[in-house]
Amino acid sequence: MKWDGYRLAIHVAGKQVRIITRGGHDWTPRFPTIAHDALELGVDSAILDGEAVVLDKRGASDFGALQKALGGRGGKRFAAEARLYAFDLLYLNGHDLRDQPLTERREMLADVLAAQPHASISLSEEIDAEGSAFLKRACELGLEGIIAKRRSAPYRSGRGGDWLKIKCIQSESFAIIGYEPSTIALGGIGRLLLAARRDGELVYVGGVGTGFTQTSGTALRKLMDKLVIPHAPIRMPDRKKRYRWAKPELIAEIALRGWTDDGKLRHASFKGLRDDADEAAVFKIGE
Repeated sequence: MKWDGYRLAIHVAGKQVRIITRGGHDWTPRFPTIAHDALELGVDSAILDGEAVVLDKRGASDFGALQKALGGRGGKRFAAEARLYAFDLLYLNGHDLRDQPLTERREMLADVLAAQPHASISLSEEIDAEGSAFLKRACELGLEGIIAKRRSAPYRSGRGGDWLKIKCIQSESFAIIGYEPSTIALGGIGRLLLAARRDGELVYVGGVGTGFTQTSGTALRKLMDKLVIPHAPIRMPDRKKRYRWAKPELIAEIALRGWTDDGKLRHASFKGLRDDADEAAVFKIGE
C-alpha cells in the first residue's frame, strides 16, 4: 500500500534512537511513541525505512490528520498517536544490508518486528497480487494508491526506477504564489493561486478553493500574510482580480483529477502544506 505521511529513517544505536526526515531533520521529539518503541525492538543497532502516518476511522492514512497532530507546517507539537509502517531495513546489528536483495532485507525486517511487537511500529506488508486488480481494489477502498518494487533490487537512496508509485488520485506539490481574499469563504481564502516548474521557472497552473476547514484556512492565511509582496512573483494571465500576492515559499499538497487543455489543474483540492523537513519538491511539468 502507499501510505500518505512523512518518510522517516529510524536510527537505533544501543540505548539511543534518532528519527530523521527525508530532508535530514532530527524529528525524534516529534514522534515520542515511535521513538520509545524503536528502543524496545531488542536490537543493538538498526536503520529502518518507513512512513509515519495517522490513521482515520477506516484505518486509512490521513495526511491532514498527521499535519494537524504535528501543529502544521513548521509546527512544534508532537504526534504521539502516529504510527510507523516500516517497509525496509538498511542496517542491522553492525551489518550494512543495502546491497542485499529487497526480499532478504524484508525477511530480516519482519523477524525484527515480530520479536518485540509494538502498536506504533508495524510491517508494511507486501501483497502478492496482479497489479491492475490490486490498484483497482485500493482505489475502490478510497486508499492513496500502491507501490510496486523490484524484489531483487539493492537499496539505493534517492529516486530511481526500482520503485513505481501508482496513485488512485493524482496528488502533487505546488508553490503558493498568492490567494484571492474572501469575506465568506473558510479562513478568508476564496482561492489559492498555485505554480509548478517548467524549464526551471515557476508557471501559473490555476487555483484551488476546496479542501480547507475554518481552522486550516485561517492558519494558512496567517502564514501567507507574513509573505505578502506587492506584485505577482511570476507572469500571470489575469491581473484584473483582487489578488494578494506572496513569496512562493509555501508548498501545498494538492489532489487533482487531471489537467485542462490549457495546462490548469482540474478538480483540485487542498490536502495540506508540505514541510521543509520532508524535502518537498514543486511539481515539474513534463516529468
